[in-house]
Amino acid sequence: MRPPRRPWLWTALATLITAAFLLPVYWMVKTGLTRPDRIQTPDPQWAPTPLTGENYSTALGYEGLTRALFNSLVISCGVVALTLLLGVPLAYALARIRMRGSGTMVLALLVAQLPPAIVLAAPLFILERRAGLTDTYVGLIAADTTLTLPFAVIVLRPVLRGVAPELEEAALVDGCGLPGVLLRVVLPLVVPGVVATAGLSFLIGWGEFLFGLTLAEGPEVQPVTVLLNSFVGQHGTSWGALMATATLVSIPVVCVFAVFQRFIVGGLTAGSVRG
Repeated sequence: MRPPRRPWLWTALATLITAAFLLPVYWMVKTGLTRPDRIQTPDPQWAPTPLTGENYSTALGYEGLTRALFNSLVISCGVVALTLLLGVPLAYALARIRMRGSGTMVLALLVAQLPPAIVLAAPLFILERRAGLTDTYVGLIAADTTLTLPFAVIVLRPVLRGVAPELEEAALVDGCGLPGVLLRVVLPLVVPGVVATAGLSFLIGWGEFLFGLTLAEGPEVQPVTVLLNSFVGQHGTSWGALMATATLVSIPVVCVFAVFQRFIVGGLTAGSVRG
């Protein structure tokens, strides 16, 4: 493949696009470090002068923040566990087992990703209310998994199809059952894809707001995204504390992506080139 002409132009374009995406993040961090009386000045400042930690002190002293962060961690880890527990066997079955209707099932999974969460909120609320799962971790984890499971199967299916069938056949000949083949032979070979799915499922579970608002009425199990909404009051918005809390909430997301970046990129790339 020939190198692109004028590489500096493509670099400049990529830099501009990246800067456009990072501008809201910078503005969030900047606002959290700005004195509350200077946040909504007529002439916005690009640099917070003078720097202040007042907004972070207000955010850290906010009642319920620690509980909300713990709730989000429990929900996100539960979403990852349930997504992998259901998604890996289903993706393996669609990738290896020849059965009637498998193509229709894949199409159904694609279609399941199209409706926005607001469309699913009311039916899920009715079902979980009848099952007694509202205001519980289990209910929120199950609701968030409806968003992550179709994505997980679609990503993992081509990755699992990329494993040589001869390895599985050899394990079956040696007396290993189908579950053992999946756990001992296949999964060690597709670690990047599994980690990518787990990382993105964690991010989806951590950032979900609508289900946390509709399926949990009290702060006992509500995630931190619902807590952010409490900074928006009837008589105004506490922008400094809101942006400081949003920055704190974003730190786990950044850490997860930084730690698993190589696996996430490698897993998504593998899933995109293997059909």
